[in-house]
Amino acid sequence: MSADFFSHPHAVVESTSIGAGTRVWAFAHVLPGARIGRDCNICDHVFVENDVIVGDRVTVKCGVQLWDGITLEDDVFVGPNATFTNDPFPRSRHRPVEFTRTIVRSGASIGANATVLPGITVGRNAMVGAGAVVMHDVPANAIVIGNPAFIKGYVDAAPDADQTGTVPAGASIRRGRVRGVTLYRRPRFVDLRGALTVGQIGDGLPFVPRRYFVVFDVPTRQVRGAHAHRTLHQLLVCVQGDCAVLADDGTEREEFVLDSPDLALHVEPMVWTTEFRFSPNAVLVVLASAEYDKTDYIESYEDYLGFVAPKGEPR
Repeated sequence: MSADFFSHPHAVVESTSIGAGTRVWAFAHVLPGARIGRDCNICDHVFVENDVIVGDRVTVKCGVQLWDGITLEDDVFVGPNATFTNDPFPRSRHRPVEFTRTIVRSGASIGANATVLPGITVGRNAMVGAGAVVMHDVPANAIVIGNPAFIKGYVDAAPDADQTGTVPAGASIRRGRVRGVTLYRRPRFVDLRGALTVGQIGDGLPFVPRRYFVVFDVPTRQVRGAHAHRTLHQLLVCVQGDCAVLADDGTEREEFVLDSPDLALHVEPMVWTTEFRFSPNAVLVVLASAEYDKTDYIESYEDYLGFVAPKGEPR
């Protein structure tokens, strides 16, 4: 066993695959097959089973059990008494041939007393709130809370305070921090007959639409989108109710709240977007610059990061 890591006298460390600088504290038990990286902190009363992979600079707080099939990538934080599971239908003395794999991606955090069901992937840099029960994959950078867990927001993506500031009719409110995203406020006309808002090609419609689709009846805690397009332009208008849109260029993230029919969000190609926090009556209309093409989608955030360089410039 390497002497490059610290093991408390009251810890049981059977693995020989532990990185330099890692600290294993009292009453922790690490089984022989476990692999733990460099500069980790394995706190008191942590149990690590055989088929477990822990990356570098990971912190696992007291009272956590890492069962077979769990992978924690680099820089993950696991709060005290967080619970992982690895068998969707457990029975005593009925061991599956292979346990369901659960992956916590780099930089993600799991809050105290959270429960993560088997087969879940918690995305890069995501934040799982204390006590949350995670029943579905968590997107990269998402903040989830509750039972069952739902997306409350995104890390470093709070809406800008001046988003709904007063601007001249027809002017774009601003380009977002995210490359390739512009929020417009369209003219609004109100009289005794009601209200109307309008947009024309070249004046708030920055491309010629080739199709449209309508998103509605979305359960409040569900998300739509969660992908990028290689060449497609989109214009998003919430014509009833409201919803939030997360835009991400691989470096910057920003949240836009669409809560009025005269707000229109133009999303250029190679911007990762997710629509979430739909009100019960929300109706989202999306104009698209091309016909549907499955090959235009990038549906994995990890793949997306491979396509973009800093500030979202294509590689």
